[in-house]
Amino acid sequence: MEKLIRVMDEEMQAVGGQKVNMPSLSSAELWHASGRWDKMGMELFRLEDRHGKGYCLGPTHEEAVTQLVAAHSNLSYKQLPLRLYQITRKFRDEPKPRFGLLRSREFYMKDMYTFDASEEAARQTYKLVCDAYCSLFNRLGLPFVKVRAATGNIGGTMSHEFQLPADVGEDRLVLCPDGHFAANVETLNGEQTSCPTCGEKLTQTRGIEVGHTFYLGTRYSSISNAVFCSHENKPQLAEMGCYGLGVTRILAASIEVLSTEDNIRWPSLITPYQLCFIPPKRGSKEEEEGGALLDRLYNDLAEALPHLTGDSVLDDRTQLTIGKRLKDANKLGYPYVIVAGKRVCEDPPVFEVWNQNAGEVLFLTKEGVVELLSKAQVP
Repeated sequence: MEKLIRVMDEEMQAVGGQKVNMPSLSSAELWHASGRWDKMGMELFRLEDRHGKGYCLGPTHEEAVTQLVAAHSNLSYKQLPLRLYQITRKFRDEPKPRFGLLRSREFYMKDMYTFDASEEAARQTYKLVCDAYCSLFNRLGLPFVKVRAATGNIGGTMSHEFQLPADVGEDRLVLCPDGHFAANVETLNGEQTSCPTCGEKLTQTRGIEVGHTFYLGTRYSSISNAVFCSHENKPQLAEMGCYGLGVTRILAASIEVLSTEDNIRWPSLITPYQLCFIPPKRGSKEEEEGGALLDRLYNDLAEALPHLTGDSVLDDRTQLTIGKRLKDANKLGYPYVIVAGKRVCEDPPVFEVWNQNAGEVLFLTKEGVVELLSKAQVP
């Protein structure tokens, strides 16, 4: 999760994002003012403090962030755009939490809220952040589609979802085979079967939603009076957008779409460890020499590829056979597993290297291992 957050921080800061931390508890007054206290229905976790004052656990933070910006009454157009984001826990009282981390009552989300001086500038920001989302999913190597979507409880006039096509997905999508058109079925009027651009027959698939973007206009800024001083020295409402990425959702969905029946596969950038070292079994004839050679290999790798030192794990359960530990390593999805097996006592020593994502086993000397691992990706 920390690795994924690091990649998100890079992408958000590349588009001028400033990281903030907003409270999980949100005042009921703010939600009544926006009309969402009732509109959100049963999904909103509601509570009262000892004085009977109402709060909710934030499922999203449009009200809170707009109030924060509105509190800066002397904001000038020169200070815009503002692109504020956070990565924090969110809460939704889901009727049927299911699919492990895919739909849970408590989850991590990256949410960004943008404030611009004009509609034109806000639409440019919208495109910029959508492009950053595309960059993120491309870096992770995830097969995603950006589709037209409904605005739902968030509101606004334009919305897109970022979906990972998958059989277990809850959303039904229609896609043009040539990429001209993509939409969530819920946005279509009636049965649309052909692409409005090229006329090709649309294909249907299911998807897991991992990101959602909204162009809000002045929907929230008009309620909280989030204004700035314009070029003409007049108060003007800020034009807003909001953008969400499901952190825990991306973790779960990427495993879902990349893994095989027996083995977890992670996006290379966010795998828990790049490297797993498996020393010989306790009591085997390779134990002493093989263990020492594996130690030396680790030190040589640390010197040649220092960025991998914090990305390595040693399976020191030497009471278990190599085969059992190898099976566990496959299940956990380490991209590279280095085994000190039978050939480690040859001259020169030969290590058994499992390149999991390529599905191959290589027998390499120390130099070969260093060369192979120089291609490993870390954020």
